[in-house]
Amino acid sequence: MAQSKVVAHRGAWKNTGAPQNSLESLKHAFEMKCGGSEFDINRTLDGKLVINHDADYAGLRIEEHTYADLNKTKLKNGEDLPLLESFLKLAKKYPNTLLFAEIKVAPSGAAASEKAAEETWKMVKKYKLLKHTVFISFSYEATLKLVALDKKAKVQYLTGDKSPDVLKAAGIPGLDYHFSVFEKNPDWLKKAKSLGLSTNAWTVNKQEVMESLLKQGIDYLTTDEPEMAMGL
Repeated sequence: MAQSKVVAHRGAWKNTGAPQNSLESLKHAFEMKCGGSEFDINRTLDGKLVINHDADYAGLRIEEHTYADLNKTKLKNGEDLPLLESFLKLAKKYPNTLLFAEIKVAPSGAAASEKAAEETWKMVKKYKLLKHTVFISFSYEATLKLVALDKKAKVQYLTGDKSPDVLKAAGIPGLDYHFSVFEKNPDWLKKAKSLGLSTNAWTVNKQEVMESLLKQGIDYLTTDEPEMAMGL
C-alpha cells in the first residue's frame, strides 16, 4: 500500500510508548514516513491553541483555564502540554508528511469552534504550511468557516451525518468518516470520489477493514496501527 495513505491517529503512539498527541508521537509519525499525522486542537481561556484530545485536561476544562494553569500538569514523558505552534515548528522539518489538524468541538458552542478554526488556519498560514495541512472537524460550523476563509484549504468533515452530495453543495472538499459509515452507506465512497471529494476513514485498526477500504480506493486511512497499515 502507498505510504501516502496512512495517517497516524494522534501520532505514532501505540507501538512506540509515546503519549498520544505529544511532540514525541508526532515525531515518530514523521520518522516512520507516514503519509499524515492527526492531532487534536483545543483553545484555552487565554487564546492558546493546545494539542489534547478531550475538552478537559488533568481534570480542568481547557477553554475555562489559562495555559499556565493547565501546564502545571505535564505529559507522562515530561513534555509540556503541547502547543499547536510547537507542532508546526517541528513539522517544518518534515515536509513530506501531511498534518491532519482536528479542531475540536468547543463545549461552549459553535462560535467558539469557529474561532478556534480561524485561529488555527491563521497560525498554519503563518508557518506556511497550508499546502501540508488538512483541517478536520466534527463541527460543521467550523468546516464551513474554514471553507469561507480559504477556498483552497484542504478540509474534511468528520461526523458522518451528511452525504457526499450535501458536502459538495456546501463547498466542503472532503469527508473523513468512521469506517462504519462507509459500511452502512456502501455507495458513499464511490460517490465522493466521483464528486472529486477527498476521502478518509477513522479509526481503522483491523487489517480486513483496511484492505476493504483500500480496495475501494479510499485516499487516506487514519489508524492507531500505522505500522500495520504501511506494511500492506
